Amino acid sequence: MSTPTANPLTPTYAQAYAAFDLSNAEAVLSNKPEQGLNACIECCDRYAGANRVALFWEGQNGQSESYTFDQLQALSAQFANLLVAAGVKPGDRVAGLLPRVPALLITILGTWRAGAVYQPLFTAFGSKAIEHRVGSSQAKLIVTDSANRAKLEGIANLPSIVTVAGSEAPALAAGDIDFWNALNGVPVLFDPVMRQADDPFMMMFTSGTTGPAKPLFVPLKAIASFVGYMRDAVDLKPEDSFWNIADPGWAYGLYYAVTGPLAMGHATLFYDGPFTVASLLHVIEKYKINNLAGSPTAYRLVIAAGAEAVPGLKGRLRVVSSAGEPLNPEVIRWFAKNLEVPINDHYGQTELGMVLCNHHGLSHPVHIGAAGFASPGYRVVVIDEQGIELPPGQSGALAVDRSRSPLFWFTGYEGMATPSLGPTYYLTGDTAELNPDASISFVGRADDVITSSGYRIGPFDVESALLEHPAVVEAAVIGKPDPERTEIIKAFVVLKANVQPSAQLSEELRLHVRNRLSAHAYPREIEFIETLPKTPSGKVQRFILRNQEIAK
Repeated sequence: MSTPTANPLTPTYAQAYAAFDLSNAEAVLSNKPEQGLNACIECCDRYAGANRVALFWEGQNGQSESYTFDQLQALSAQFANLLVAAGVKPGDRVAGLLPRVPALLITILGTWRAGAVYQPLFTAFGSKAIEHRVGSSQAKLIVTDSANRAKLEGIANLPSIVTVAGSEAPALAAGDIDFWNALNGVPVLFDPVMRQADDPFMMMFTSGTTGPAKPLFVPLKAIASFVGYMRDAVDLKPEDSFWNIADPGWAYGLYYAVTGPLAMGHATLFYDGPFTVASLLHVIEKYKINNLAGSPTAYRLVIAAGAEAVPGLKGRLRVVSSAGEPLNPEVIRWFAKNLEVPINDHYGQTELGMVLCNHHGLSHPVHIGAAGFASPGYRVVVIDEQGIELPPGQSGALAVDRSRSPLFWFTGYEGMATPSLGPTYYLTGDTAELNPDASISFVGRADDVITSSGYRIGPFDVESALLEHPAVVEAAVIGKPDPERTEIIKAFVVLKANVQPSAQLSEELRLHVRNRLSAHAYPREIEFIETLPKTPSGKVQRFILRNQEIAK
C-alpha cells in the first residue's frame, strides 16, 4: 500500500521533535503552571462567551442535544456548589458511574471546578470491580443513574450518592440526591479552585490486562501532553468534526474524548448506545464526522461487515486514529483500499497517555505495522535486561527515558510499589523492536512473548497474519507449555458468521501463517471460539487463555 502524499504545509516530524520546548508546550494552557491551574478553566471557561458548542449528544433512540461552553460553565458551577454542600473538598475524589450522557460531562467539569479529583467507573463494571475502585480511591461521592444504581447495593462504606433519575425510573433510593433537582436549586456561579500543576485532577485505574487494576493520579500538567497528542497525532483541526468512540470510563476516552478536545476549544461527541456498524454510519453521516478515533476492535467489526455495509464512508473521513491495542496491517490496508482514508496506529498507557504514534499532523514515513515514533516531548527506547539501549533489529523492553521526556508525568501507583518506575527509565511491560528508520514496532506484552525451540515470537505478528485470512474476524495467540519446544504457538480464532470451523480450515490457516512468517512462527494448534476474553475497554486478555491451557 502506498503512503498517502503528505500535505506540503504539514510540519515534519523531525522538525517538531527537535524543536520541542516544554515552555512552548505548556503555552497551550490558559495560565503558566506555576500560577496555578484548574481543569474546568482549561476545558470550559476560557472558551465561554462565544456561543461555541462543546458537546454534541446522540441517544440510541434518536434523541439528541447540544451544549455550549457557556451552558457547561453554568452547569458545572451548579454541580460544584452541590459538591461543596455535600462536604466535598479540594483534592477529594468524586466517582462517576454514568453512561455517555450530558450529566457525565457536567459531573466531570463540576468536579474539576471544585478542585476535586474525578474518578471514572465504567458502566459495564460489576459490583466487585466498583467496590475495589471506590474503596481504593476513598471517593467522597458517587454520581450514577437509575440504570446503574443497583450495582452499588451491598458495597460497604458507600459515600454520598447522587442519582440521575430517568424519565421512567422508580423513586430514588433513600438518602440519594436527585441530580437535576439539586442543580436547579443552587447558584450558577462558582469560582474555580486553583490548584498546583502537580496536583491531581483525575484518579485512574489500569485496565487490568495482566492483573488487578492499579490506581494512579493524573496531574493537571498532563493536560499539555493531552493537547499535544490531539494536535500532532490526531491532527485535530478547528474545522474538523471529531468523534472519539472510546468510553470516558477509560483512559483513552477520558483523556482524548473529553480533556484533549475541550482543552483545544473543540466540540466533542457522546453517543449513548451500543457500538454497531449501523450506529457508526448513522453518527458519522448525521454529524459529518471527518476525524475519527477508536480501537482496532471497532474497526475489525467494520471490516467483518464488509465494504458494502458502509458505502457512505468511502472518501468521507479525512483521518482515522487507532489506540488500545496494536493495529494489524490488514486493517490499515483495508481502510486505505475500501474507505480511502489513512488509519494510523498510536501507542500509550493509562500511566502515560499516548507516547508512540504514527502522527497524522506531522509528516513522516509510515512504517506499516509499527507503533510509530516517539511523540514530541518523549524519548521512547528499547532496552535489554541490564538497562542498555538496543540497536535496531533486536527486541527488548519498551521504555520511556524519564530524564529526557519533559512531558512525562507518571509518579507511580497510589499506595503501592512501582518497580517499573526506575531512576532513568519507566518500563512499560511491553516488548518492542527499534527499526532502522527510528520507528518502533510492538512485539507484545512481556508476559505474552512466546519462547519456542529457542525462538522468541511475538503474538502480534502471528495474529496479524491470521487476520489476513478472509475467514477470520479476530485471533489471539499464546504460548502453550510443551516438553520438547518449551512452548508451542496456539491460536484462538473467531470466524466470520457464515464460516464453519473444520480440520481442513485449521490446516489452511496454519499454512497461511507459515507461508507469511516462517517455519517456526506458526500455530501448531488452532481452537475456534465464539469470542475472545477482553477487558471492558476491549483489550484481549491472553493471560486468561494461557491460564486455561495450563489448567487443562
